[in-house]
Amino acid sequence: MTIPKTQQRLRASQRGQAMVEYSMLNWILVVALVIGASVKVRWSDDVQSNVIDLFMRSYQIYYDSFYFVLNLPFP
Repeated sequence: MTIPKTQQRLRASQRGQAMVEYSMLNWILVVALVIGASVKVRWSDDVQSNVIDLFMRSYQIYYDSFYFVLNLPFP
């Protein structure tokens, strides 16, 4: 059973539209994440940092806590 040419074109155009919508949504999400990660957040008058700096600071505290626990003098 063969599919008429008009239905083949319709399916191809629907797939093309889906790819365009998918690409646009991904681009919007990437741009929103980049802008959101680079915006500086003012926590108080003297503390102002962006999301990446906050993640790096929290990772450093996490790593330092492991280092502290492993170097305790208890056996």
